[in-house]
Amino acid sequence: MIEFQGLNKVYGGFTAVKPLTLTVRRGEVFGFLGPNGAGKTTTIRMMMGILVPSGGQVLIDGLDCHAEPAEVKRRVGYLPDTPIFYDYLRGREILQFVAEMHGYAHTEAVARSARLLAEFGLQEAGEDYAVNYSLGMKKRLGLACAMIHDPAVLILDEPINGLDPRASREVQERLLAAAARGVTIFVSTHLLDMAEKLCDRVGIIHRGQLVATGTLDEIRADASASGSLEDVFLKITEEAAEETAQ
Repeated sequence: MIEFQGLNKVYGGFTAVKPLTLTVRRGEVFGFLGPNGAGKTTTIRMMMGILVPSGGQVLIDGLDCHAEPAEVKRRVGYLPDTPIFYDYLRGREILQFVAEMHGYAHTEAVARSARLLAEFGLQEAGEDYAVNYSLGMKKRLGLACAMIHDPAVLILDEPINGLDPRASREVQERLLAAAARGVTIFVSTHLLDMAEKLCDRVGIIHRGQLVATGTLDEIRADASASGSLEDVFLKITEEAAEETAQ
């Protein structure tokens, strides 16, 4: 469902993302992990057509994300790391606007907005202006916007940052339910406990280069490591840093 073909991004003399080749299967939850500045958000922005690749391409459902951005966005729900809304639109109005932008008639947009506000615990806040929302509320509203058109793919950048424990669990359960319906989920996160529970496979990126990919057991075996995903992640990124320094 998602195919990276030598995707890379260069800024002057700095390579933010080295040629990335990777396939994510339909219905898979794939975790994209890495330290700060590793290239995760840059990669996601290229997937969404926000940044132009320096080379290579990424395909979603066979469509080139840069050459066919509108068609890609019909199939994708996107949650950025920091959702930004029109401050003086109400939560309900924002959801309705997004639904109508996806082509739903006003009546259907209203119905979908009401359902998602209830499902994401924002029913009471639906008439509040977005400027008054906490970070956690903005995250939930952003995820509702990403899911309002029943996309085949979800691309999520730090989806549970800022959520309280109950909301975090509810979001994870919702993502697992979506994957069970065949939705492909590409998620970037620093929360390795969440990634270990949620993801079928993970990829670890370090200083713009993919240094490991596979299931946790496969990555453990390749790295000759044991323990949790956090333990394996720290070992792999430490070894990658040492190799880069040599």
